[in-house]
Amino acid sequence: MTTADVGTWPGEARKGVLARHPLVAFFAIAAAGAWVVELPVILSRTGTGLLPYTLPPVAAALLIAAATFTGPTVAAFVMVRAVEGPEGPRRLLRRYVQWRVKLRWYLFVLLVIPASEVVGAVALPGVAASAQPVTSALVLGYPLALVTTFFLGGPLGEEPGWRGFALSRLQERFGPLAGNTVLGVLWALWHFPLFWTGVWNSPTLANMVTFVVMITLLTIVMGWVFNNVGGSLLITMLMHASFNTFANKVVAPLFPAPLLDDYGLLPELVGFGLVAVIVVVATRGRLSYPVPPPVARG
Repeated sequence: MTTADVGTWPGEARKGVLARHPLVAFFAIAAAGAWVVELPVILSRTGTGLLPYTLPPVAAALLIAAATFTGPTVAAFVMVRAVEGPEGPRRLLRRYVQWRVKLRWYLFVLLVIPASEVVGAVALPGVAASAQPVTSALVLGYPLALVTTFFLGGPLGEEPGWRGFALSRLQERFGPLAGNTVLGVLWALWHFPLFWTGVWNSPTLANMVTFVVMITLLTIVMGWVFNNVGGSLLITMLMHASFNTFANKVVAPLFPAPLLDDYGLLPELVGFGLVAVIVVVATRGRLSYPVPPPVARG
């Protein structure tokens, strides 16, 4: 499968309501399916405290993890069935295990992306001076944390939707750079209820704006990777797990600078921003998106 093939199946011509408005329908299902599941956490004392009950931390974490599946995953499978027919879900599932890509892409998502977060951290004033020594517990615990994040921290539940269904269609409609930018903003907004669950940063304007910008820059880089690996969901899931795990399990404990107590997303904002600028300049904004063949004129 090439990137050009993703989202261009003959089934797109189906005339059902969902098929006529595939992107609107997808994002509506993804948002509703996730936010309903997260609502008990938001309403509890753990979150906003609007209702007088407390959820155990494990229950809150499991609900938030479940929301990634009830939202983007459900939306993706509903929509590929609607627009591509019975074969659509099977094609989507095959992309979960599409592992035959060049080694450099595994190295990029597992090593370069984490390195960009370190660069983003040490570039901030006063952060490098706060650096702590790397411990054996951190090194030995990282693989387990990466696997746990892959399955429960968002990658497995979210990527079938964002890049399994939406991205190819957004790139076709708006072009690669604008399409990834639109996806980044919508992906960030989909996360916004988590600011009121009590397990994320506080819902200040600075945190929310920083998050939108950071996720949009990251989405541009992920779109470039997606276009180079033929739409492999396995690679985008690994990349998603890589940056999430490294930010939470490595950058945060290694750099306990006061600046990051208030603005914990800044290392990722700076690091992903640097990589995004390099990618956009190097590809002239095309993000390695395949150029369609010229139309033959008779």
